[in-house]
Amino acid sequence: MTSFSFVTILTSSFKILWVRVFMKVKIITALSNKFFFTRLQYESGDWDVDQRMPSNLLNSLVEYTTLKVDTQEKIISLSSDEIFKSPFCYISGHKLVQFTKKERENFEKYVKNGGFVFADDCNHDIDGLFSKSFERQMEDIFGPQQLKKIPNNHEIYNVFFEFEDGPPTTSQELNGWGDDLVHDYLKAIEINGRIGVLFSNKDYGCEWDYDFRNKRWYKIDNTRFGVNIVMYALTS
Repeated sequence: MTSFSFVTILTSSFKILWVRVFMKVKIITALSNKFFFTRLQYESGDWDVDQRMPSNLLNSLVEYTTLKVDTQEKIISLSSDEIFKSPFCYISGHKLVQFTKKERENFEKYVKNGGFVFADDCNHDIDGLFSKSFERQMEDIFGPQQLKKIPNNHEIYNVFFEFEDGPPTTSQELNGWGDDLVHDYLKAIEINGRIGVLFSNKDYGCEWDYDFRNKRWYKIDNTRFGVNIVMYALTS
């Protein structure tokens, strides 16, 4: 082995070790800090939908995980630099999504610097106003065809609970609301191999919009996939 080959191998090994150490530190930091649920407020449309959903999901995180959880939802304007303190952001609505210049800049910076946004279409309609306008915003920010379907064996489906068939079906889909379709996929924008924006037309926000004390009537807790989304955001 030449000295050049040895140095190359040593350098590669160091890079791998550094990445592993960095990821371990990132995971430990994410899990040791108190998690808080951030809802993004944007100037267009109706951002304040499904108001019981956050407390329901936060209750599930307390019930199923060892995360330290702030049980109070935080509402932060997308134009505020406070969003950069949030490990996880949620955005939803029925109406037009048309970001202001500052909102667009913050969204792009947040995602490209390791943030995670879960966007949920409250219309459950791929041809609806929220879906069409949100996808247009993503294309304007990240480029055409960056928002893509993710495979149903993606890590997000087994990071905590196991979902062998991909994203769980919602009652909105089964009852024929919205576009009367069962969407067997989610879409995402990946940054450096990691989901930065997760987009759903399945209307999970409405599906989980009930008092958490009523979960006892469910045979299977339908918020479990929300736990997966949060755990992926914190540990990926």
